[in-house]
Amino acid sequence: MPLTYKEKFNLKHKQQKNQSNSLSDIARLSGFKKGGLQTIYNKGIGAAKTAGISRPQVKSKEQWAWSRVYSSLDPKSKSHKMDKIHLKRR
Repeated sequence: MPLTYKEKFNLKHKQQKNQSNSLSDIARLSGFKKGGLQTIYNKGIGAAKTAGISRPQVKSKEQWAWSRVYSSLDPKSKSHKMDKIHLKRR
């Protein structure tokens, strides 16, 4: 089974694979501003509310939003291409 974006992030930053992080933690570790990460999180919440959640393993709009944050940090992801405008270095 391939790694999730969260697992990739955690391994890159030498954390336990399934460790949860706050937006502040992600900002500190990634070097991006927390405000931009918050904007991406909010976009994930909005997308889950309006378009609905299309993955059976995702159980909440918050889970969808966290997935969007983590995926936006991977330069190879579609989310990164859409959200990179919000990713500003500190």
